[in-house]
Amino acid sequence: MEPSQNPLDKIITFFRNQSALSNLILINIVVFLFIQVVNLLFWLMKFSPGEQYSFISLPAYWLSVPADPSRLLFRPWGIFTYMFTHEDFMHILFNMITLYFGGQLFSYLLNDKKLVSTYLLGGLSGAVFFIISYNIFPVFEDVSQMAFAIGASAAVLAVLIAAATYAPDFEVSLFFIGKVKLKYIALIFVLLDLISISKDNPGGHISHLGGAAWGFLYVRFFLGKGLKTNPLSRLFVRSSSRKHPFRKKYVSKRPVSDEDFNKQRNEKQAKIDAILDKIAKTGYEGLTTDEKDTLFNARKK
Repeated sequence: MEPSQNPLDKIITFFRNQSALSNLILINIVVFLFIQVVNLLFWLMKFSPGEQYSFISLPAYWLSVPADPSRLLFRPWGIFTYMFTHEDFMHILFNMITLYFGGQLFSYLLNDKKLVSTYLLGGLSGAVFFIISYNIFPVFEDVSQMAFAIGASAAVLAVLIAAATYAPDFEVSLFFIGKVKLKYIALIFVLLDLISISKDNPGGHISHLGGAAWGFLYVRFFLGKGLKTNPLSRLFVRSSSRKHPFRKKYVSKRPVSDEDFNKQRNEKQAKIDAILDKIAKTGYEGLTTDEKDTLFNARKK
């Protein structure tokens, strides 16, 4: 039996696999380091960008999404770059840990390909919630022109809520707590943001809820939850490929002989055993999308 990898080797293997999850985390880390290096150079050169940047550094400001639509017109990229931007170490640490946790679940329950689109559209939804809220609610009237948002929290929450919506009763083990269903973890995140809006960082909590809303709606309306009663879901299925997974139950199969059945069963078991051996060597993140799908389908059966 091969010795288990140490934590550093696991991290190296995780990023070497270049999965959608590892690439998203890597982009966040690279942007964070870029901001730190630029800030250090500004400090060494005694460069002061002005009082208007007293709450945020100049590079982070230019990557943030402003609440003021007129400012957004001059840096429209902010609606996308903000979701990869962090200045504080604890901010990026918490977001990346949550993204790793939620991304692993998302990849296991759905697949790697949908992860990036869920992250990006969740972040976009968070930005829209932030901008609209700061321009329609009177409480933000005095600060809307200078308000901005940075951080991956909205995009990360979209990934986590999507996984919880897809498999609400899926159980995960948490330190000091034990097994908890995903729906309860998702509910806690959403409730914490709701009750925190009026206390501190209202823009951040509002954008989080925007990301959560997208994660829920994406799975509920586009991935088959409520397929029989939801017109939008039926439209999505009709317009998709014939190989769409929701069409499988309408396909009839010819009966097979006992010999063919046993042969197919042995081949499937051999494939599962090979995947489990690979997990023991490289970890779950080392699996391909097809291998993850095979393992998940076997687990359901």
